[in-house]
Amino acid sequence: MKCPRCVQKIHRAASSCPHCGFTLADADAHFGEGEVRLRCLTDAAGLLRRGQREQVEMAMERITRRFPQLFVAVYTGSLGEMANMRQFGFWLLNRAAFEDVPAHKPNEAGILLTIDAESKSASITFGYLLDAFLEESDTFESLSRAHSYWLEGKYAAGIVRTLKHLDGVLAKRCRQARRDPDRFGRKVLPPPNMGDLLRRIRAGHRLESGETEVRK
Repeated sequence: MKCPRCVQKIHRAASSCPHCGFTLADADAHFGEGEVRLRCLTDAAGLLRRGQREQVEMAMERITRRFPQLFVAVYTGSLGEMANMRQFGFWLLNRAAFEDVPAHKPNEAGILLTIDAESKSASITFGYLLDAFLEESDTFESLSRAHSYWLEGKYAAGIVRTLKHLDGVLAKRCRQARRDPDRFGRKVLPPPNMGDLLRRIRAGHRLESGETEVRK
């Protein structure tokens, strides 16, 4: 992963960035401490109408239905001029308690899309259980698919296209992982749940916190 503050490459197991010293406590100091309760689709900025919310929810459900080990969340809100999208996404994925996510799915298996219409920026943050399956170039490309739509204020269409591309990337990586699961297992230091995840891949199951940002 890359440090949310200095954007230097660091290991997921590091308790702080060895380059700038950034920790979750620094994000807490900026955005607040404690649990944040919200739903997977939280449109705090009011960018989506009712019919558009349903389109986005369907796109989110398609991914979680296809890859039941993970979940997708979308958050829209005004973060203010001084807010850093990378740091906010990192903080929210760590601190969020998603009310509509089953208890057995940890935030480490989540993919969070954050949109700030006021600053015209968006980012994708994903948990460490997806480190072997997603790269920053993947999430950047997914966001790029929505760029022209968001420029025109078509937020729902952009979100749907972002998730559709992400879905395709995950499907491709899962096919690769089934052919060579050991190679994917070596990409990250196996956390507690990684062994179970790799066993599922070896058995033929479809698997289905990295980060990237794009400015409009």
